[in-house]
Amino acid sequence: MSHQVLAWVLTVSCALLCGALVACEIRGWARGRQLSKLSASLCFVLLPLAGNAFADRLDDHGYATLMMAGLILGAIGDAALLAHGSTGFLIGLGSFLLGHIAYAVGFSRCLHSASVSSSTMMMWAIPVGAGAIALRWLWRHLGNMRIPVIAYVSVITAMMLAAIAVFHDGARTATFRYLVGIGATLFFISDLAVARDKFVAPGWRNKAWGLPAYYAGQLLLAWSMI
Repeated sequence: MSHQVLAWVLTVSCALLCGALVACEIRGWARGRQLSKLSASLCFVLLPLAGNAFADRLDDHGYATLMMAGLILGAIGDAALLAHGSTGFLIGLGSFLLGHIAYAVGFSRCLHSASVSSSTMMMWAIPVGAGAIALRWLWRHLGNMRIPVIAYVSVITAMMLAAIAVFHDGARTATFRYLVGIGATLFFISDLAVARDKFVAPGWRNKAWGLPAYYAGQLLLAWSMI
């Protein structure tokens, strides 16, 4: 079986497991939730390895290594969020924060040009504004979680700024730019579902749109390595 076929098998498996995870969330089946979530996350971690992402990476300035670190940290965060209570949430928050840092550095290091176009700077206003709006929306619900959430929103916004710079880097292929741009955006959107579920209105409806956005984002970022 070729590397591309293996990567597609893992992609489809992740999508199916995500669907099963959403169904388990709706039905409240804890064991099924655990198995499907951990299995889906394992799929996006294994995808770059199956796709032979590290076969020829002499000129990528560590992009594949940093992205792999981000994927692994994301899977660790997924496992931590399976636990109930603030401890599991904080561990998950920390893991995802470090993962976003890895992604941001990876995106920045794969840029071909250090200059920033006017269109890139205009697009930067979107994640900055979205992050500010999200903080304002969450503020009265955060309590003693304000500092960790401010740090997290700052880091994921920085990740989005780096992804937008990659998206406007004409030296990169269109496929790569769209994988990075859409993948990072979906990850950003999925975090809004996590925030709403944790601080505003818990319930399976948050998972119904947040989980597909999250796994689609991680899959696209994993494919950007291949």
